[in-house]
Amino acid sequence: MTPTAATMSFQCAVVFAPKQSLSLPTLSPFPTTAHKPLSLFTQTLQLSATHLTLKALISISRSESKKNVKCGCAVSSELSNDGGFIVVNFYRFVFIQDPELEVSKHLSFLQGFDIHGRVYINEQGINAQYSGPSKDALAYVEWLREDHRFSDILVQISPASNGHAFPKLKLRYKPSLVQLEGGISHIPLLDPLLRATALAPSEWRKRLEAVNKIDDASNENSNANCILLDVRNGYEWDVGHFRGAQRPDVDCFRSTSFGQSQSEVIVSDPLANVDKEKTDILMYCTGGIRCDVYSAILRQRGFQNLYTLKGGVSHYLEKEGPMEWIGNLFVFDSRLSLPPSTYKTEAVSETSGAHQVSEGSTFARCYICNSQLHELRHRNCANLDCNLLFLCCTQCLKDLRGCCCLDCTSAPRLRPVLPGHQRYKKWYIYRDMELQTNSTA
Repeated sequence: MTPTAATMSFQCAVVFAPKQSLSLPTLSPFPTTAHKPLSLFTQTLQLSATHLTLKALISISRSESKKNVKCGCAVSSELSNDGGFIVVNFYRFVFIQDPELEVSKHLSFLQGFDIHGRVYINEQGINAQYSGPSKDALAYVEWLREDHRFSDILVQISPASNGHAFPKLKLRYKPSLVQLEGGISHIPLLDPLLRATALAPSEWRKRLEAVNKIDDASNENSNANCILLDVRNGYEWDVGHFRGAQRPDVDCFRSTSFGQSQSEVIVSDPLANVDKEKTDILMYCTGGIRCDVYSAILRQRGFQNLYTLKGGVSHYLEKEGPMEWIGNLFVFDSRLSLPPSTYKTEAVSETSGAHQVSEGSTFARCYICNSQLHELRHRNCANLDCNLLFLCCTQCLKDLRGCCCLDCTSAPRLRPVLPGHQRYKKWYIYRDMELQTNSTA
């Protein structure tokens, strides 16, 4: 067979020998034409009908330390002629004594690298989502894993089809690695025993299949001994979720309050009035950090049997494909929505590039008219001062000129209607612009 598409996936996982000190090696950025790469990638090609699967064992030799490093991290990348752009996600809860110094070290290393995204560091660890050419993006992971504190981080990587998925790099100290009312500095995140038990994707799938089999037999979600908790936002659920998961009644994770009601039973809270000692709570989110944080809160509230999906949905789709999953995966970058085939190409045949949903699906609805949608991708309201993220059918998009409601169509600051799946630029680009209400006239 011969290679067909420009999409590549390669499997790797990096294991670095721990360093004796905190000092980090000084490495120049990946090469100009006058320099050789610091890493040698040996690649084994495996072809599928429409994709090229690349499995690589990366052997890195650093002459200054004379240490052999074996790498094998799971990477999905849509490659262009120069190596392709990828999006990298990872987090790690670990005590960092001087986070400001840690930020400085990371900034120093990344000088000259083409990386955009969000990297937040504080006393509780690191949370990172960034994009860049694969050689630059992976070099940052390799460098980080040389520090024994981060040697076993689980990295999720997916293709960035049109260059960078983020506008710029924001690498800084941040008081909270994720945003919750009241912050998270008081939550015991550094002790894994005080968080939920992490289930590997294969074990998660077995648990879900067993739960959904019981529910299917009774034609209702009646398995009171197990609750599947989606620890994301409602709009994320709207484009994709695990079968059997209730839609979160939350528009921002910051205000999540599942299981925290003190007196009355709240209908929208799936954890209200459950037996905290006997009920299994299966929690999931996109990359794992939100449900990891929230599991520590629920542990403090007395919930005993807590389980999270290790690596989140992105890791699950890579390992298990779309089994027990419905729709696409919402991501917090310019791509907004990714089909399961992004992570496991051999599991699902891709369509013509649109984000599709099957005819039988009932969850994807237009925010305005509630009609069935077959393209799973959000858009922002054209009203700059609203900017609501919502799903919309073609007719409502045309009738309301890209707005989420009739009131927004008469707002003083309207952006032009974007066709297809284009996205607006950042809101501040339009902030001082004089945009006319009838922008399409």
